[in-house]
Amino acid sequence: MPRQTSRDLRNESRFEVLHALFTLGPSTRQEIAKHTGLSPATVATLVTQFLSEGVLRIATIEQNTVGRPYERLTIDPGRGRILGIDVAETYVDATVYDVLLQPLGQSQVMLDEHQNGQTYVVDGIVRAIDAAIADGGTTRAQITGVGVSMPGQVRPDAGVSVFAPNWDWHDVTIEALLAERLGLPVYVDNPLKAIALSELWFGVGRTTKSMAVVNLGTGVGAGIVIDRALLRGETNNAGEWGHTLLQLDGRLCRCGRRGCVEAYLGVCGLQTTLAEIDPDHPALREAQQPGFVAAVADGLTRGDSALAELARRTSHYLAAALGDLVNLLNISHITLTGWTTAALSEWLIPAVRSELPDHVLPGSLPDLTVEASKVPGNPVALGMAAFSLEQFLGTLGLASKASLPATGRRLRSPV
Repeated sequence: MPRQTSRDLRNESRFEVLHALFTLGPSTRQEIAKHTGLSPATVATLVTQFLSEGVLRIATIEQNTVGRPYERLTIDPGRGRILGIDVAETYVDATVYDVLLQPLGQSQVMLDEHQNGQTYVVDGIVRAIDAAIADGGTTRAQITGVGVSMPGQVRPDAGVSVFAPNWDWHDVTIEALLAERLGLPVYVDNPLKAIALSELWFGVGRTTKSMAVVNLGTGVGAGIVIDRALLRGETNNAGEWGHTLLQLDGRLCRCGRRGCVEAYLGVCGLQTTLAEIDPDHPALREAQQPGFVAAVADGLTRGDSALAELARRTSHYLAAALGDLVNLLNISHITLTGWTTAALSEWLIPAVRSELPDHVLPGSLPDLTVEASKVPGNPVALGMAAFSLEQFLGTLGLASKASLPATGRRLRSPV
């Protein structure tokens, strides 16, 4: 690991100030110093820089009963607009945020999971962006950056979708394709990194230093935070928990291996499990994955016995796979997110909590928490907006080493 320089430490301190304002709301310099543990002199210096760059503004000036008036500072929402884009195999979700990362407009475009052409996917992304901008009452001229999450393995330092198994994509220069179509600065990353960053900024990361954010949907994976920094690995591929082994020589996974976690906990895995239980179940006639998951949730509400068995088996698989994650990382917080979680968490999470002690080493059990994410809205889109905000601040000399790729790469302006 390279030694941190004084510049790196200043950058980290700047983001501690920013995170404090996201957490506390309008705050005085003294409150920021107390929350972050930074010295009052450091906070005063950084606040002066933020004010000069237009990132912060004075919210109110309040008078003490004695002494000088004091200022409450806030992030200036008018500094620009940011787009966060969640691209999945079945949809594109686009949200416009202000610099406070408050949503202003949103749009969702459905994708046919059986189509995978680059032009088809890019067209869907552009349509979702245009609709979200219109819904937010903003213009492209106000957009400071676009953060786009792509499924599969992504190299954000190169702007490349390295491998998207469900689309059979290999080394697609997705950032360049989108920058050309949009005429805006674009940053691409993996959804696992996005959900981890959103949880770090707006979820349990406010109170814990290390956690795993597990996404359940078409694909399965985990965004991992250790000591308040994203775990990326050498090629940004850390967190592919969905392609770790659950059953030796088990089901064929779409990655080509057998027995992967995703082959049991991805939506296709749930469909396979239900086919084993009741091959003629009407939920299996749903042509698209979202329709299948919705049918499962509806059937569980109605007490469908085959779907109750599906939930039991899926909870069993999930508890075993999460147990391995806890034993490997010694984390105390697991947050579940994703559209499968949103639909099925009330049946899955209680059963997982009950069974986890059978799979976790005793030393890792104290204070172990498993819960659904409380991050508002779409955590992938929010995380990508946060990445884009970090990139924008990086152009002002405020980049954070805690979550950006190791290259410290900045947004590339469109030609």
